[in-house]
Amino acid sequence: MKKSLLICGFILLAGFSTACVAKEAMSPVAQGDSVISYLTEANPYQQWQLWPGTSKLYPGKQPHGAFLTTYVSKGAYAAIKSKRGTIPDNGMIVKENYSPAKKLAAITLMYKKAGYNPDGGDWFWMKYAPDGKIMKEGKVGGCINCHASVKANDWLFNGPL
Repeated sequence: MKKSLLICGFILLAGFSTACVAKEAMSPVAQGDSVISYLTEANPYQQWQLWPGTSKLYPGKQPHGAFLTTYVSKGAYAAIKSKRGTIPDNGMIVKENYSPAKKLAAITLMYKKAGYNPDGGDWFWMKYAPDGKIMKEGKVGGCINCHASVKANDWLFNGPL
């Protein structure tokens, strides 16, 4: 990260600000700490659009929360809206999982990473606590087994692509 900032600083001084923005907007590696840093610092997910047709704190189902708020990255949002059939590489879906009392209990996400896991739709899965503690990450069997029932819809339950 420090090397990236140095490169961006040099690029900014040279007058090439768009190259720096592209460098900073690069997606993280499929690894928990890197993804959390990206979602909270580099590209805060709470500034993204909500899944089309949903609002904050809509009713949820197990294994997620009693209430959910689902955010989608720019590329994922465009794919969903245009019904392209698949989420593009580096697309992300972040779901805040709330208790019946509407208290944030966990954050779950799907991160599309080409070549990461072809047998699992190339999705990286993660669940972490509001304090950032990673509970599950990677090729999470429970996530893959559940979402396999909708793999024809790019492993997504929230409406057709």
